[in-house]
Amino acid sequence: MEENKQVTNWLDKEVEELNKQATFEGEKLPALQFEEGKVVKFTVDFSEPFKEFVDEANKCTKAIIPVQHKGEKKILWLNKRNPLYKDLIQKGKQGINEFAVNQTGKQANTKYFLVEED
Repeated sequence: MEENKQVTNWLDKEVEELNKQATFEGEKLPALQFEEGKVVKFTVDFSEPFKEFVDEANKCTKAIIPVQHKGEKKILWLNKRNPLYKDLIQKGKQGINEFAVNQTGKQANTKYFLVEED
């Protein structure tokens, strides 16, 4: 009986923590996915400031970027410290909204690069 009470106690605390975490309240759209070694082309909607999501677990803030990919509205979740975020913002300021991105590496070694097209 005592063991069951201990399990319930930690589970109660966990539920409480989960309820405190921020949830995304925007439009539910599929996430834009990148794949290693493949170029993904998409258009970014810069018409409004991007919404943000504070990821407490990973201690980062992610920009929720509305994109158009293969004729479908999607969301690109991108850590604001990712160099790709800065690249997209700078290009957007120049009036560029069409992008091609290549991913190299996997997991912790993942890097994203803008592909310049002629």
